[in-house]
Amino acid sequence: MFFASDNAGPAHPKVMEALVKANEGYAMGYGADPIMDAVRAQVREVFEAREAAVYLIINGTAANSVLLATMSKPWQTIFCSDCAHIHEDECNAPEFYSGAKLTLVPATDGKMTADDLRAKITGEENRGVHGPQRGPLSITQVTEKGTIYTLEEIAALTATAQEFGMKSHLDGARFANALTALDCSAAEMTWKVGVDTVSLGGTKNGALGVEACVIFDPDIAWEFELRRKRGGHLLSKHRYLSAQMQAYLADGLWLDMAQAANARCAQLAAGLRAHNGVTMLFEPQANIIFFEMPRREHKRMLDAGAVYYVMNGDPETGDADENLTGRLVCDWSMTAEGVDQFLTLLRG
Repeated sequence: MFFASDNAGPAHPKVMEALVKANEGYAMGYGADPIMDAVRAQVREVFEAREAAVYLIINGTAANSVLLATMSKPWQTIFCSDCAHIHEDECNAPEFYSGAKLTLVPATDGKMTADDLRAKITGEENRGVHGPQRGPLSITQVTEKGTIYTLEEIAALTATAQEFGMKSHLDGARFANALTALDCSAAEMTWKVGVDTVSLGGTKNGALGVEACVIFDPDIAWEFELRRKRGGHLLSKHRYLSAQMQAYLADGLWLDMAQAANARCAQLAAGLRAHNGVTMLFEPQANIIFFEMPRREHKRMLDAGAVYYVMNGDPETGDADENLTGRLVCDWSMTAEGVDQFLTLLRG
């Protein structure tokens, strides 16, 4: 029963099989492999964007950082929520690659509002040469709190950015989880609501390690290529990225895995709500749950030896009745039986 992170889950067997197949013989490097041609067509079809530029990178931090660097200048600021992944979990990589700073927009339940974004935007680019200029907007979908922006909310944010001549980026490490939860198309969640670039996640959802950088404005594609190379993220044996993404997208596997993870999360959430000692902190809408329960309950669960999840305190030391926050994440491989085992332990 491993609920610490979807990063900890296994790669899907079909992804591994694709890697073994790609390992046969020789193929040109640096993205010139024939599999990448198929991947580019797959991604364009998924997004209904025939002219989109598509590139692969091995992890989400690099995907976000190189895209945002391509979209911004060193004298600009990137707008994001105060709990965005690019702020909390990327060790200033977006700032390192872009030279820009981050301006944090207050979030409620993990999400920015258009009004709060506008207030932050109008607070910048009004001090002439002495202050940062306005750069792109970055939206995390699924949010770091496990919530999801509706299509209307994304459209409102990107429209606000457009009012000020700003572009918008979508950090989609859990893109498939959001897509299946909203029951919409990739196009409807991106360029049709004003998104200019996307980090399409694979690693958290059954790939070994691959993300797709999707750019709807081909005019900036060459700069992205240069920045990817200069930043050390153009993989020489690129076919192993291509093979993963090809298998990931084939026959809707990526959506099937996301649906499985979301379903297990919904099952888990229902069981947690039925337990009097548990308080849900946010409405789980994809595959992540944040909850509170007394220290003694956390300790009992962890002492059982078969449960792994993230918590914010020491289960051994302190008031046994003090509430501590826990985070549970379901990946594609989590089973209904595994969730039932967790809930059985919880009930004692």
